[in-house]
Amino acid sequence: MLDPIAYKILSAPELRQMRQDGFFDGSPVDVADGYIHLSRRSQLAATLDKHFRHVDGLMLAAVDLSLLGDTVRWEPARGGQLFPHIYGPLPIAAVVSVAPLERNPDGSVRLPA
Repeated sequence: MLDPIAYKILSAPELRQMRQDGFFDGSPVDVADGYIHLSRRSQLAATLDKHFRHVDGLMLAAVDLSLLGDTVRWEPARGGQLFPHIYGPLPIAAVVSVAPLERNPDGSVRLPA
């Protein structure tokens, strides 16, 4: 496993639904692609810029990949970088923290505590 923690960018309604259901089946893009997209810490700012540039009210969930077993696959995507993808639902038990998505002054994404 490359990183034990990866991050999922969620809308507030998606987070509410995950808390209600106890799992997250994915955003419309995730469902269309057949897996849940996550990003490593170093990939967050670029993911945010590419896919969520004009979206407000986003939440950032830290996911403990070690709790997901073989549903996680590290696959090349943007620029050949390896990204963690979840093939199946994301159980809320694997979410170790959630916070509003904010940026630091240098443009990096502030990680949830």
